[in-house]
Amino acid sequence: MSDGNLPPHTAEGTATQATVHRSPVAADGTGQGTATAPGPGRAQDAQDAPGGAQLRRSLKLRHIVFLGLAFMAPLAVFDTFGLVSEATDGHVPLAYLAVLVAVGLTALSYARMARRITSAGSVYTYAGKSLGAPVGFLVGWSATLDYVLLPMLNALLAAIYMGAVLPGVPAWVWVLSTVVVCTALNLVGVKLAAKVNVALVVIQAGVAIAFLVFAVRAIATHGESFGTTGWDPASVPLPALLSGASLLALSFLGFDAVSTLSEEAEQPRRDIPRAILLIVAAAGVFFLAITYAMQTLFPDVSAVGNIVGASPEIAKYIGGAAFQAVFVGGYLTAVLGCGLTQQMSAARLLFAMGRDGMLPRAVFGRVDPRTGVPAANVLVVGLIAASAVFLDLGSAASLINFGAYVAFAAVNLAVIGFWVRDRRAGRAQARGPMAAVLQLLLPALGFVVNVALWVSLDTPAKVVGVIWALVGVGILTLRTGGFRRPVRTLNLEE
Repeated sequence: MSDGNLPPHTAEGTATQATVHRSPVAADGTGQGTATAPGPGRAQDAQDAPGGAQLRRSLKLRHIVFLGLAFMAPLAVFDTFGLVSEATDGHVPLAYLAVLVAVGLTALSYARMARRITSAGSVYTYAGKSLGAPVGFLVGWSATLDYVLLPMLNALLAAIYMGAVLPGVPAWVWVLSTVVVCTALNLVGVKLAAKVNVALVVIQAGVAIAFLVFAVRAIATHGESFGTTGWDPASVPLPALLSGASLLALSFLGFDAVSTLSEEAEQPRRDIPRAILLIVAAAGVFFLAITYAMQTLFPDVSAVGNIVGASPEIAKYIGGAAFQAVFVGGYLTAVLGCGLTQQMSAARLLFAMGRDGMLPRAVFGRVDPRTGVPAANVLVVGLIAASAVFLDLGSAASLINFGAYVAFAAVNLAVIGFWVRDRRAGRAQARGPMAAVLQLLLPALGFVVNVALWVSLDTPAKVVGVIWALVGVGILTLRTGGFRRPVRTLNLEE
């Protein structure tokens, strides 16, 4: 929904600004807004979801960062190494650098939007506020594809890794066990889930650092040297590089997931943007360092033998069977932490769409008054994740990056949309060459890079993604009476 009626003095990121709280738009399109001036400190941020259900503010910066890192699952870099190395002919570090450009530019846009808008919903809310409620719904619907399917993918990974250790146990046991544990922790409350994730991320970090140390020692022991292996753009065709890079969006999805926690952060305007940038910076350095060491050891990944399972084999090569066991154990903690946070973020995206009336509010737009958690949404996502017992890893993974790149591109456009509107309104934050660089040039570049990576996805993923988007158009058509009524929105506030 357009917010052209916002007062000219509304300033981005100002803690004492006037906030327009809109009542639900009636079916005939009528609706009124009332301006209220919040008190000092955190008073503005404490006003959750006017006219709707409320989430509970309990997260500090450290909780948000650890939740994002847990969602990202740092050890997930090992899942795709073999596949991307094969696709790029041994240029995994360069592929990570390419996707890091897209993610870095998009992270700046997410950070800017998080300072401006502190309601839950992430890209759904950002696009709806900047580009209009119908666009926001369709973008959010596309993003829902990867948010909702990620817990399912995570349950599949748990079954695959545990199946390698205990092949006699049926895969469905590991799938359902992972789903039940993650669902139970999410139903208890976000604060407990955040504390559990702190421990899980620490374990992952320890395993990752040990892997890097063993890898560097192996390079020195075997007489290898750190050079330009994996970095030379002239030795790989651009389509092959982009094809490999397009698989890597999954590695960075944690940074955008934390933006769904804006209504549960104690200081959302300050801490959500900081967390986004910290997560991307830490993950980028880690991914580049790890893949550079691995590619230096194995310029030709086919030498490992098992392309898909290359990382456990490399772990055994650099540290022996004992370290391989530690490595697999560390990965299983990543599976638990990642699944916990993925389910949390998916539930909150559904909550934002349900609260706004685009999904049934009675189911998706409510929170448990005792825990402050959208419990029904947590259960719905858990049930979808449990369907992993009927699917294979390839079928689930091929769908997720579609929604990710749609979301990344849309957030960059949302920043541009706000810049255009702020300039028309004569607002100070949109004036000058620096504003044009930060709010027009960089988001435009981020949009172009993300579209290029989206085009590089395989055809089945794009076909299924387009079908999913068309379903969203159908829902939107029904909810608006054939686009004759405006889209209902709640709490799309600045």
